[in-house]
Amino acid sequence: MTVSVSLHEERKTPEPAAMLQLIKPVTWFPPMWAYLCGLVSTGASFSEHWALALLGVILAGPIVCGMSQAANDWCDRHVDAINEPDRPIPSGRIPGRWGLWIALAMSVLSLLVGSLLGLWGFVATCVGVLAAWVYSVEPIRMKRSGWWGPGLVGLSYESLPWFTGAAVLAQSLPRPEIITIALLYGIGAHGIMTLNDFKALEGDRQMGVNSLPVTLGPEMAAKVACFVMIVPQAIVVLLLSSWDRPVHATLVMALGLGQIWAMTVMMRDPKAKAPWYNGTGVLMYIIGMMVAAFALRGLAA
Repeated sequence: MTVSVSLHEERKTPEPAAMLQLIKPVTWFPPMWAYLCGLVSTGASFSEHWALALLGVILAGPIVCGMSQAANDWCDRHVDAINEPDRPIPSGRIPGRWGLWIALAMSVLSLLVGSLLGLWGFVATCVGVLAAWVYSVEPIRMKRSGWWGPGLVGLSYESLPWFTGAAVLAQSLPRPEIITIALLYGIGAHGIMTLNDFKALEGDRQMGVNSLPVTLGPEMAAKVACFVMIVPQAIVVLLLSSWDRPVHATLVMALGLGQIWAMTVMMRDPKAKAPWYNGTGVLMYIIGMMVAAFALRGLAA
């Protein structure tokens, strides 16, 4: 162990594996999925726009989301030294200020790639890059708030890529129905982000990050998260019904009921069961997103 630590301390350049870990591939899926939901919801043909679809998915996931993870890890390096000392930066596998340089370089790359998606794609990319830094960097650091931080991430991970996918294909402002559904799922994702905060409870408490698990306690924070996730989906069900999409509304409602069951299991031990819920309830949540996207696609026909 002593030899390993000294080797990390002596490093001048990052380990390649550590750079991949820094941008956290496991986090890329939500914005990529939301971008695909945006594409589907327009009713446009994938075969005619495959290049924009592929480029947008890569931008939403590995590039912009990866950049946000690098920026967050750099700004969180002191918290990670408590919560996750084996993370690339606190462990020394990414030495010096390399974490910052990677985040800045990926920010520039995000803007360059976003410029290839037309005006709406570029504007949305600018918003995404700005949101990533506003969330993490001092003195703004919206992550310190258990209300504003998860809300910003939820909108950035779900609403913004959904909006972007729809806007890029149409090269115009998406239809009001698309914007409404994208916003609702982004608001609901606030609850998902709150559950993710459970794993950093101790470090957040020590470093003054006022996540909901810190300020409300695990049980009350879990209740708030469940409420925030379910209510927007109930509104989606009502909207789909009013738009004469009864089959899609029923499917979203069934998935919502499945989530309520998973929530009752999680509430037995919120801190321990939150990771389990991410693999069950959150899965049903994102399936519901795509169901709603296909409902919107039908409205465009």
